[in-house]
Amino acid sequence: MGKIGVIGGGISGMAAAIAAARTDGRAEVFILEHNDILGKKILSTGNGRCNLTNMQMGAGCYRGGGAQLAEDVLRQFGLGQTLEFFRSLGLLIRMRGDYAYPRSEQAADVRESLQMELERLRVSCHLNEHVRNVRRDGRGYAIESGDRQYRADKVILACGSRASQIAGADGSGYALAQGLGHTLEPVVPALVQLKVRANPFAKASGVRTEARIAARIDGREIAADTGELQITGYGISGIPVFQISRFISRGLYDRRNVQVEADFLPDMSAQDTEILFARRAEQFKERNAGEFLTGIFSRKLVPRLLELAGIRLKMPAGDLTHAQIKSLAAVCKHTLLDIEATNGFDQAQICAGGVKASEINPDTMESLCTPGLYLAGEMVDVDGICGGYNITWAVASGHIAGSHAAGSV
Repeated sequence: MGKIGVIGGGISGMAAAIAAARTDGRAEVFILEHNDILGKKILSTGNGRCNLTNMQMGAGCYRGGGAQLAEDVLRQFGLGQTLEFFRSLGLLIRMRGDYAYPRSEQAADVRESLQMELERLRVSCHLNEHVRNVRRDGRGYAIESGDRQYRADKVILACGSRASQIAGADGSGYALAQGLGHTLEPVVPALVQLKVRANPFAKASGVRTEARIAARIDGREIAADTGELQITGYGISGIPVFQISRFISRGLYDRRNVQVEADFLPDMSAQDTEILFARRAEQFKERNAGEFLTGIFSRKLVPRLLELAGIRLKMPAGDLTHAQIKSLAAVCKHTLLDIEATNGFDQAQICAGGVKASEINPDTMESLCTPGLYLAGEMVDVDGICGGYNITWAVASGHIAGSHAAGSV
């Protein structure tokens, strides 16, 4: 019988503790969590519905230096095992396309189901514990929290990242990992909104429109996604923005030239866009420039596009020159936005960066720097796209860490 200490009571820590207790029913498993409840961040995931996983699971859904680690882990504990894990907690699964949710579509039910399983397995959960140091000695591990000390034979770091509005999401787990011999990739916000320098669409704030959004670093496109773009006073938001934001964040961190290219007609080529505009200018020549685009773009967006193309709003559509139509098509297909910053960690859904994946055994999630130490979840340099991939990673990495920690006690 041994002791396994899990630092962090988010979804990866809870999954790790459950796996450890299920693997060895004699092991004494305990969680140290700095919040007043376990799994607090779960409550806000999926807009309160908690997107558990995704049927379209693949290596391309994960980014960063840990993409290969994620692929190796998910080869052991993939989609099927993730769904079975949630079912074992008593949750029924409901599909919305490729997206899996609890049938109740209540994130609170996910959190409570995890907690009830921890209680059934007699895992000790210590709340409001602020771990400040973990050290290894000849008898295992000493964990210092406030004026208390806990002993463990194995330790699982599942402390989460800096990304969250909840109290305690301060990235303190990174320092614990560094104190145990690990190094970090720079930690930046990901799945986050972007701030546009001198935002030309500020007056179109509130508009939602289909667009292709591409990250350009030093003039080269490195990632893109198509979906509903949300225009804000400060910049841009929406799923396609979130999907490319980790590349923008890292580019800003590295002080590179960072831009986003917006294509407001992603289902049409530039040539077809020119032809469309020319035909409409002829068909609706009695309308003004602002009116001849009615039915294509939001009324709030049209003046901003015309302004970028150098076209007066009240100019008769029939007077538009070939050059002006060509310029308008170029604006609609290839608007470049200079990005000055992302929103902060408190607005980010996850982080990019963290403990280097090369320092972790992908078969067990055990540290290659410190024996008996395991790592899981967001504090590792693995970040997934939107769609349930980060919860999948949290559960898979936590489950593997917990089962192997218990199996080696």
